[in-house]
Amino acid sequence: MASPYPDGEREKVASKLPGTLRQQLKVRAAELGLDIQDAVTDGITAWRALESSLPAVDTSGAESFSTWLPTGLYDAFKTDCAARGVSYTQGLAQSVRRWLDVHPSPAHRPVTGIPQRKIVCNQKGGVGKTAISAGIAQAYAEAGNRVLLVDYDPQGHLSEQLGVEQIAPGHDSLVAHMCGEGKGDLRDLIVAIEDPRFEKRLHLLPACFDGFLLDAKIATNSRIRHRETALERALEPLEQEFDVVVVDCPPSLGMAMDAAIYYGRRRKDEAAQISGVIIPVLAEDSSATAYAMLADQIESLRDDLRLDIGYLGLVVNLYDGRRGYVATSSLAQWKELGEPKVLAVIGDLKEQREAVRVQQPLLSYAPHSDQAEAMRQIARSTS
Repeated sequence: MASPYPDGEREKVASKLPGTLRQQLKVRAAELGLDIQDAVTDGITAWRALESSLPAVDTSGAESFSTWLPTGLYDAFKTDCAARGVSYTQGLAQSVRRWLDVHPSPAHRPVTGIPQRKIVCNQKGGVGKTAISAGIAQAYAEAGNRVLLVDYDPQGHLSEQLGVEQIAPGHDSLVAHMCGEGKGDLRDLIVAIEDPRFEKRLHLLPACFDGFLLDAKIATNSRIRHRETALERALEPLEQEFDVVVVDCPPSLGMAMDAAIYYGRRRKDEAAQISGVIIPVLAEDSSATAYAMLADQIESLRDDLRLDIGYLGLVVNLYDGRRGYVATSSLAQWKELGEPKVLAVIGDLKEQREAVRVQQPLLSYAPHSDQAEAMRQIARSTS
């Protein structure tokens, strides 16, 4: 419903919006010094310009919401909602959600020259570190960030899934630069993921087979001082070019993991809980044991070097409640931890496996899937 503004240039629009989105919109607009009506206008205008609709937003419990929009915009918006087969409430929620994603809080923006650093790690294999790394990197890029996705696992599954060849032994690589043996500019190895959804904002530093020897190289190379800083020294020259760096770690508790954890520590003048570790887990007992071992390593590194290492959260992956009591009780235990919090529970669904098979990013192959929306949820929760 709309009624005219006194000067005729705007009309008052009455609709509905979930309370959480309304509160986030109010706070973000205030942080950026904008009127809510201008923020909503920008959000609706951008939503209408999209070639396809966005994933559905949970609008349960939506309450009355009103604002002033340019005359005629709401009628055009309603026409687009009908064409896309969504309710006006859903269309408005999608518009506001996207505006929030594209306009992050100033408090969460990286310090100049320091990107947010997300270390996706777990010494247990098969928990979905690669899927989570790729998915959240895509979500950050989709939301407007310049993202570097680092395939730090010598198995190279991440590179393979995105259709990028691993770097052959003996060639310049991340490992070579970590060991002080780099032959050129690490930028020359970075591959842009060509996909219109990410608008040249998503980049990959491919894996290298030499990574299998990284722990030994770090341990025996006398030229490397302060071995835990090796990854940071290699990536630091690239950092000003990116807003977010996501590191897909190998299933290891060795020196390579120490270097990754160190890279994700909170730096001077950096806001808390922006950089740190994201830990994929499964709803099973062995995953809890592996998590305890990783936590011990993180705490030892934190105590020995007096580091501030943030636990950004857990992701319960490949969950299927039909597996019975072990799965359901394990999920309950993860949630009961409290800290680190559970960022998302991702079901054991087909879309991720299909995206891997066709070597496409999940958010391009199945942008409206539950798995894709979970990746966006994790990205929002850790930005």
